Amino acid sequence: MRKRQKKNSLKKRTKDHSKHRTAAAAVLLILSAALMAASVKIPAFAEWYSETIYPFLVNTAGRIMGTAPFSVAELCLYLLLAALAVSIVYCAGKIVKGAKAGNVLFSWFSGVILAVGILAFLYTAGCGINYHRRSFSAEEGIVTSFYSSEELNQVCIWLTAEVNAACEEVSRDDAGVMILDGPEGEGAVAAMDKLSETFPSLEGYYPQPKKLILSEFLSYQGLTGIYSPFTVEANYNGDMIPYNIPFTTCHELSHLRGFMEEREANFIAFLACIGSDRADFRYSGYLSGWTYCMNALYRADQEAWRTTRVLLDERAEADVTANSEFWDHYEGIISETADRVNDTYLRVNGQADGVQSYDRMVDLIVAYFGDRA
Repeated sequence: MRKRQKKNSLKKRTKDHSKHRTAAAAVLLILSAALMAASVKIPAFAEWYSETIYPFLVNTAGRIMGTAPFSVAELCLYLLLAALAVSIVYCAGKIVKGAKAGNVLFSWFSGVILAVGILAFLYTAGCGINYHRRSFSAEEGIVTSFYSSEELNQVCIWLTAEVNAACEEVSRDDAGVMILDGPEGEGAVAAMDKLSETFPSLEGYYPQPKKLILSEFLSYQGLTGIYSPFTVEANYNGDMIPYNIPFTTCHELSHLRGFMEEREANFIAFLACIGSDRADFRYSGYLSGWTYCMNALYRADQEAWRTTRVLLDERAEADVTANSEFWDHYEGIISETADRVNDTYLRVNGQADGVQSYDRMVDLIVAYFGDRA
């Protein structure tokens, strides 16, 4: 009699816990949806949040996570996947032993939906709302306008000259490929801090970006880096050709200032790198900007592109070739699928150009060149 009462009591507590988890998940999901709706419908709310609440997250969660020498987001991902697998096996075992399948599955589902609710809320707080704030260019008064292919070609000629000049300063390995002059994390933080002296909207705390342990996962997806809103961390692909790394780390750090639009993040990374005190960062910025602008010129005027393309220094050609060979190795169904997913993700978050928004940094570089001309 006592055993049966104890067993019934345990079942009741388990059922109550499942209901509580489901209720908590519902609250988190509704709150996340409400905050996202408010950020879309009330621009002032998104701006207020990005300037008051979000910096607090960076200064607290960002600092705490920054003390770990590894990517906390990457570790949590592996632990989450392991926990999911273990929970499935555990539930299957309970059902085999005679437990009611409906009760077991409800308990399991309540745990999963709670995890989804927590992740949805962290995503909303860590970046979702920021997608609807004012852009970096609007904050700093950088105005883009229509430009001709000839004007774009002039920008490409300028960038080619800057890349060629930077070739003289960087170190290279036996294959002629650029190597980093120092820790990329420290260099990225220093570059962003220096840029914030010119652009006040970039002021604030920057944790060091972190190289993923299993960077190959990003390589297969065609990704150079990723910002984790769940842990407020800037992560990057450590397997890339080195010249990509300074630009990528600054790009991901720009997201920690609440600027989520990709063309803006690329432009910020460009400015941070070319203004850095380190030669490898300047080279990375100029060569990355050159790649985007030359791709745009190719689409606009192939004859001009061919004329300008031959001006690139042979030493930079080694990096361009190595970079192409690296990414060619990972092309396939996975990278194509990841690209489509990323395109959809960007469009859902208000970037109508999808993955093409990465290329739209060219507009901002042309505007920058026009201001300094």
